[in-house]
Amino acid sequence: MPRKPRPSIAVLVGAVLAALASCLTAAGPAQAAMPFGEVDAATVAGFQLRPGNTFADNDAAIKAVEAQGAVTVRNATQVLTSGGRTGRPGLCHATGLSASLSPAGFCWDKADDTSNSYTDAGGWTPQGLTGSYDAQPGGLWDGRPAFLASWHFSRGMQTGGAHVANEFSRVSLVNTEAGQVRYHHLLLVRPTLGADGKGGFTGVSSHSDGVVWYGNKVFVANGRWLQVYDLRHIWQVNSSTEAVGVSGSTSSARWSSYALPMIGEYVTTADGGACSTGTGDRPCLNSLSLDRTGQDGLVSAEYRPGAAGGRVIRWALDANTALPYGHATVAYSSPVWAMQGAATDGTDWYLAGDCPTGVGGGSGDPSGAPYSCIHKARANAAPHVLTTAPVYTQNLGYDPASGRIWGLNERINSTEGVRVVFSVDRA
Repeated sequence: MPRKPRPSIAVLVGAVLAALASCLTAAGPAQAAMPFGEVDAATVAGFQLRPGNTFADNDAAIKAVEAQGAVTVRNATQVLTSGGRTGRPGLCHATGLSASLSPAGFCWDKADDTSNSYTDAGGWTPQGLTGSYDAQPGGLWDGRPAFLASWHFSRGMQTGGAHVANEFSRVSLVNTEAGQVRYHHLLLVRPTLGADGKGGFTGVSSHSDGVVWYGNKVFVANGRWLQVYDLRHIWQVNSSTEAVGVSGSTSSARWSSYALPMIGEYVTTADGGACSTGTGDRPCLNSLSLDRTGQDGLVSAEYRPGAAGGRVIRWALDANTALPYGHATVAYSSPVWAMQGAATDGTDWYLAGDCPTGVGGGSGDPSGAPYSCIHKARANAAPHVLTTAPVYTQNLGYDPASGRIWGLNERINSTEGVRVVFSVDRA
């Protein structure tokens, strides 16, 4: 989510800032810093993921679409091994990541790197990142490293610089085995069932703030909504047009070769109304990551533009169904301003957001936007900066097999591109 640079942040002060300027990875928490504080149990008990009534309806619609023959059902392995777009291995743009953390990663192809949603024609913007490091305990999918990113499509600006409403969303399945980067886009769709028993689908309007790949399930965060998809139902369409849906024997997914139908969704508000960041029992789901320490759980984080206090919440998962139990188990209030991502290795927390005053300059961004920062903290302790990070860094994730933190950024540069998918050693 785009944000404007903030002039100050109460995370590091005084001599610590001077130390950060010379050696970010050696920085310690400031004496006056606010802690990454645990939220009281009574408040956490009010955080709920309530399943909608869409699971049964969507299942019937999915079966109808697949029975009509207009789509071919594929799985994740088939998509990952079928070529697709060609990305670029390595970090092809300046990132601000500390060299001492052995940064690595890859870039999208030129079209996806430079896609611009601020034009009248619109464009795609990346938001969330997950991968085979979340999908399977061993960190590989059918023996190969893979990633999955979420994107939203919007166009133009309203008065004041805000985007118009999101029109579509998608995920990208990326195969990075053998040092190559090949990927396909999958349009996210909502299955429909007509009165005549015929199945179809429409595009999903979502900001796709965060994403987690867990077994065959894909979770997509969209404010108060947690959408659920199943990679055993990837639909290969039979035409390439701007249309979305099924018409007779023809299927199309807005220029994509594949569509991924929603199987159901959860909501954090009892009445289905708007969520609220920072306070109350109606939490917003922005970033997502997975925590496999102890009982598996989703980790959501709230984005508060120009402010601290976004909450990081852990939601228990049922490993048998790969679905949430529905209740939160623990939550924290973050002192990081404009927090865009949160992940944990079970001991430390890693939080993407604004840098403290005096840190993050030198990004070279034409707009003057500074680098983002990845902050490191423990429960009820003040965070410190682990490293600066690419401008407008979004979601973070943790790979237990390699001990690395993964992330991506959304910054728009419609000529050269500035987007990367990156990882750093967390030590």
